[in-house]
Amino acid sequence: MTEVDGPPRVGGWTRRVTARPRLTLLAALVLTALAVLAGSGVADRLGSGGWQDPAAQSTYATEALEREFPDSQPNLLLLVDTGRASVDDPAVAAEAGRVVKRLAAEKGVVGVGSYWQAPADRAPALRAEDGHEALIAARLTGDEKTTGETLERIAPTYRGAHGPVKVTLGGMVAVRHEMQTTIQEDLLRAEIIALPITLVLLVMVFGSAVAALLPLGIGIVAILGTNAVLSGLAEFTDVSIFAMNLTTALGLGLAIDYALFIVRRFREELAAGAEPPTAIATTLRTAGRTVLFSALTVAVSLAAMLVFPQYFLRSFAYAGIAVVLLAAAAALILLPAALILLGHRVDALDLRRLFRRRGPAAEPAGGTGRESGTAWARAATLVMRRAPFFALATTAVLVLLGLPFLGVKFGTADDRQLPASAESHVVQQHIRDGFPGSPGGALEVLAEGKASASQYAEYGQRVAALPEVARVDGPLVKGDTAYFTVQPEGEAVGDSAQRLVGDLRALDAPFDVKVTGTAAVLVDSKHAIAERLPWALAVIAIVTLLLVFLLTGSVLIPLQAVLLNALSLTAMFGAVVWVFQDGHLSGLLGFTSPGSIETTLPVLMFCVAFGLSMDYGVFLLSRIKEEYDHTGDHEGAVRLGLQRTGGLITAAAVILAVVMVAIGTSRVTNTKMLGLGIALAVLMDAMVVRSLLVPAIMRLTGRATWWAPAPLRRFHARFGVSEGGGPAPAPAAETSPEHDTVGARG
Repeated sequence: MTEVDGPPRVGGWTRRVTARPRLTLLAALVLTALAVLAGSGVADRLGSGGWQDPAAQSTYATEALEREFPDSQPNLLLLVDTGRASVDDPAVAAEAGRVVKRLAAEKGVVGVGSYWQAPADRAPALRAEDGHEALIAARLTGDEKTTGETLERIAPTYRGAHGPVKVTLGGMVAVRHEMQTTIQEDLLRAEIIALPITLVLLVMVFGSAVAALLPLGIGIVAILGTNAVLSGLAEFTDVSIFAMNLTTALGLGLAIDYALFIVRRFREELAAGAEPPTAIATTLRTAGRTVLFSALTVAVSLAAMLVFPQYFLRSFAYAGIAVVLLAAAAALILLPAALILLGHRVDALDLRRLFRRRGPAAEPAGGTGRESGTAWARAATLVMRRAPFFALATTAVLVLLGLPFLGVKFGTADDRQLPASAESHVVQQHIRDGFPGSPGGALEVLAEGKASASQYAEYGQRVAALPEVARVDGPLVKGDTAYFTVQPEGEAVGDSAQRLVGDLRALDAPFDVKVTGTAAVLVDSKHAIAERLPWALAVIAIVTLLLVFLLTGSVLIPLQAVLLNALSLTAMFGAVVWVFQDGHLSGLLGFTSPGSIETTLPVLMFCVAFGLSMDYGVFLLSRIKEEYDHTGDHEGAVRLGLQRTGGLITAAAVILAVVMVAIGTSRVTNTKMLGLGIALAVLMDAMVVRSLLVPAIMRLTGRATWWAPAPLRRFHARFGVSEGGGPAPAPAAETSPEHDTVGARG
């Protein structure tokens, strides 16, 4: 720290959070206990869908058909396997009849039908081509929670052997329920994996068991608080169970990031001779401001998902915003209270001797000691000395890694999200492979309005004449409402099926027509995302540009931050297509590739990864800005900024990647894709973009990096902040000596 005439001024916020630290921690303990109670069983109140646009034509048609023709909209399928016998064997037919009769008498079950009862024109679709399997179809009534409870109640009765046949359960309800159960189990396993590994890494970073436990505690508080928030939101709106994975990952990852930053700065101040109250004041005025800015940038990136209509994406916004703000609040309120009580005992239980053979002064791995800082300074010097080479080479590699994304194919989430051994997946795969046509992939045409039998017949003929139509069934009429079932040629969500959706919607009819089905839902989802994506990108870009400008006072740095952050995500998107769409490494990673990427996943991954990249970007830029304010030396500021934050950012990225990889061990493909993809993006950003590309680009732009027109300079002077604390300083030569310069030591 630079020499000053007295201790730094203690701000109002510092006084508030440290005046009664024991009371603060006690209140936090009480609130956390209440959060545990409020968030208990939250997974049971969350949904497992949400990929469709609620305002889309397909959604309206689906709800109307479920309302008007519930008996014809099965969501539960019983696969009857006869072994070597024929499905037409009298003993098999008799046993199947008994199962059908018993199932029809169950509460909450309607519309029970089977191959053995179906009309002659529909029976073939319910019989496997080899003649050894057939289907019983039924509809479970109620919402997701009710149908799940009904399935749990009846499944043990019907699953297994029944005389000469064996029954297994599939259909949408079974897939949804099994997915929900699998996610809950996987999330618990991920936490069991991530927590001890994270603790070990934190001990290696800090060298102190006490200091290592603080970030972990902040993360747990953020996770428990967010679960309570999600539980409350589920009472008013649909929330996806997938959002819980993000809660765990970001809760641990960001809380650890923020706590790392604050605890490290606090320890630096103590090492410089400051007393705990003074060290806390300096820490909150410097690192605390950076944490606040970082949290805002991450929250904005996640909030952009609120512009999309799908509740799957909106759920991640709810969970992400809550966990980011709670992590920041805990780091800025609870952590200072704990540090003021611990004081110099923050270094208690020093375990650094386990990680080094001798030497009293070196920091542990990931620290900010002299040896680590010197290595980062040398790396920054090398990069800036050959800036054109590193800028071009790094950009070329990132673009090359992203090329597979040019071949992306979008699809829908189905049973193939589940592991190959999952019962509902096995049933649906049997249906895909062994039954004629594409069961479950038919398009449904809802016809509303008065019409005669001849008009229905004439419309059906024109539909059958369309290209890529394999078969037309119906209509089934009820009052002034009817519907046709249209079987497309090829895959259920292939290009031909999607074209057929457009053809059906464009076809003239004497009644109001709406089309639904798997392909129609996909078409509508893609349209909704394409329509709202520019708004989401604009929100992220504009707010990020503003926040980074307030932090740096530069016009160029915010533009660099947005562009380089976007570039850092190319490897993630390329890997997602190469691995999860094309199926490379599917055996090693244990998933079934459907040959496409679920439509909402790239949007989700972009918002999360972009926010995390900005998190690290803010840490680096704030320290560079602080150094530049004190010295006016552009290259020296970049070098010292990387020297002081390189180890910290790398350590934080590795820890967050560990959490994400733990989430990526999930048996549900979407969750696996999210966890492993974000882990790759975080590591690429910290180890390639922040370490190579950022210093190379800043060296090329030189002192012009800090330019801003006079009106914007005045705006920043009034409203901007920096890690140095307080309003943004005047030009570098006039910067007050009272600005903190911890980063300039050593």
